[in-house]
Amino acid sequence: MFRNALAAAGGLAVAAATLLGLAAPASAQQASADTVGAIRARGAVVCGVSGSSAGFSLPDSQGVMRGLDADGCRTVAAAILGDANKVRFVNLTSQNRFPALQSGEVDLLVRNTTWTLAREASLGFEFASINFYDGQGFLVKKSLNVSSAKQLDGATVCVQPGTTTELNLSDYFRSNNMKFTPVVIESVEEIRTAFNAGRCDAYTTDASSLASFRATASNPGELLLLPEIISKEPLGAVVRKGDFKFFDIVRWAHFAQLTAEELGITSKNIESFADSNNPDVQRFMGKSGDLGKMLGLSPDWAVNIVRQVGNFAEMWDRSITPMGVQRGINNLWTKGGLQYAPPMR
Repeated sequence: MFRNALAAAGGLAVAAATLLGLAAPASAQQASADTVGAIRARGAVVCGVSGSSAGFSLPDSQGVMRGLDADGCRTVAAAILGDANKVRFVNLTSQNRFPALQSGEVDLLVRNTTWTLAREASLGFEFASINFYDGQGFLVKKSLNVSSAKQLDGATVCVQPGTTTELNLSDYFRSNNMKFTPVVIESVEEIRTAFNAGRCDAYTTDASSLASFRATASNPGELLLLPEIISKEPLGAVVRKGDFKFFDIVRWAHFAQLTAEELGITSKNIESFADSNNPDVQRFMGKSGDLGKMLGLSPDWAVNIVRQVGNFAEMWDRSITPMGVQRGINNLWTKGGLQYAPPMR
């Protein structure tokens, strides 16, 4: 069924070394830097994104960056600067995203980046939030006549280098006593072109990215997402370790959106909550509790986020729902999902 598979172990060993030692941990000087002060001085948040992933970060016809990750950048700008539009987006690849964050080229990453132990322990990063609970999957053409990833023995598989995706791929095939030939390509656009051209039998990455690709493909009806999810891929915002002031703001910007969804506060009705007697709402609206002061922000920091960007459900419905992806485990905990915000008090 497939082309003759070549030995994949050598290339994947290199990938493992690249992933775990891509760059040295951030320096002490970087770790102690005042990111919030730098943002206020320049008047903009510099945010690293993919810039090529529909539903997460992709420019629209007017050149405006759209998607769940792009809006995650905007929440930080709304909280710190009071203006969600004060963001400068930097498109980064899977290879240069970590050096860009470590060097200070960007203030944070919101770029389909998986939270792992190695990335926190050895690269000098902290994962501030999870905006998408994902898992790695496989996309094939229906003409391949397979219905399971376990039928891919001997397949050629398109994959990006220097990622947990590449390591998971090796683990999955080895644990199932299967062989494969990796087609390693860094650029997302090039890897998709290669898949369309038949250079590989399957394309593997996060299932959300595969769904994004299928949704924007010219032949979506000819593409099949196989049912196997072979990994846990918690994706979210990443900052440099040590700047706890900035870390707290990025984390609680996400929690504020979840809290707003729980309270029924949206960008359309938020003004109606201004005089609420609910203590939770009063703290959220900045009327009591001094939460903004604790974060070094204005009292209406959370209001600015929801007024300008929306609550989490609004972000999801705007960016992810059109791709046909169900919210599932990304729902609020009250609806059987994993999204859970600690008390804002």
